[in-house]
Amino acid sequence: MKPIRIVLIAMLATLMVLGLFVGGVITGIYIPDSVVSALKLPGLNSTSVVNADGTAVNRDELFKPFWQAWDLVHQDFFKQPVNDEKLMQGAIRGMMQSLGDPHTSYMNPDEYRQMSDPLEGEYEGIGAVVDITGEYVTLISFFPGSPAELAGLKSGDMVVAVNGKDMTGIDGNLVLRQIRGPAGTEVTLTLKRKDQDEPIIVTVKREKIQMNSVESKMLDGDIGYIQLLTFGEKTNDEMKQALRILKKQNAKGIILDLRNNGGGFLNTAIDVASQFIDTDVVLYEEYGNGEKKTFNTIPGGIAKDIPMVILINGGSASASEIVAGALQDVGRAKLVGEKSYGKGSVQNWIPLQNEEGAVRITIARWITPNNRQINEKGLDPDVEIKLTEEDVKALNDVQLKKAVEILTAELP
Repeated sequence: MKPIRIVLIAMLATLMVLGLFVGGVITGIYIPDSVVSALKLPGLNSTSVVNADGTAVNRDELFKPFWQAWDLVHQDFFKQPVNDEKLMQGAIRGMMQSLGDPHTSYMNPDEYRQMSDPLEGEYEGIGAVVDITGEYVTLISFFPGSPAELAGLKSGDMVVAVNGKDMTGIDGNLVLRQIRGPAGTEVTLTLKRKDQDEPIIVTVKREKIQMNSVESKMLDGDIGYIQLLTFGEKTNDEMKQALRILKKQNAKGIILDLRNNGGGFLNTAIDVASQFIDTDVVLYEEYGNGEKKTFNTIPGGIAKDIPMVILINGGSASASEIVAGALQDVGRAKLVGEKSYGKGSVQNWIPLQNEEGAVRITIARWITPNNRQINEKGLDPDVEIKLTEEDVKALNDVQLKKAVEILTAELP
């Protein structure tokens, strides 16, 4: 079965291989039909609906003001004829926006068609992981040595314009298509950055992006270091191989670096967490009707006893937060660094009838083993250490140094 895709992010490299999320826009989790059907409310197609106060109301009666407004537009609007299809699409878009959830939205047929176009064989981009669910596309993290990182882009930057074109109100998936492009070409981004009043304009040269997901090495003091850049299909196997190599090199402790890891596949997150813990629960998925689905660990983990510390920051999102939150909850690892991003909701794209586009609806949220909500809250580190611009320029990784200090104190 194909891995379940989990995060509303996209790699700005256009690789589309083996269903990996790194190549295109991850528009949310893909839920089996049986799960979607189970979430449907009884009587959805009946003539009565339930108001916010819990009282029943006839659906025809409820929609009388809507149809009155529809008729008034056709009768009185000074530019006739009006486009009924656009009216219908605008009504759907407004309905999604009225829910107050930035992750729930509508795409008209053209937007949905463009988002769904295959981009096979392309490996070029700027090497960034982004959140496409807010008012603007927001940069989360960057691949090491990528054009985005080298250009000085930062986690939290919001793309307000691409090549001088205002992106206000443009669906995030379409914004990404304007940012991506062939290696060697340039794209100019206008960015809104926290704590700065004026926008920042940066030109980035697109390149071929190397998509390594695991890096590992030995540090001084018999400490093994593993950096996960994504949660792809092969990440768990690559990480297990790294663990075996580090163990042969007599690593007595492990630092798992999830900084700037924007997420990936849910089942990979479960696999990775299962290498380090043997408790039952990794996370819960909580639906709107109060029901919960439990995701348990998978037997056979190979690093359940070795002392460890996890590094996180504002670029650690979704699958990274699932792993870090589970290991923090069960007391398996301390978190060192900065507060994580806070992406913990589950979306499903549902195509509409008559090829009228699709709606993306938030159907669930993730909860840690200790019933902590990830979405919009993030994870607080046990030991907070900020990495300043001066530290970065001086190649002084104070967060890693602190993790080594903490781990060394725990070693026998």
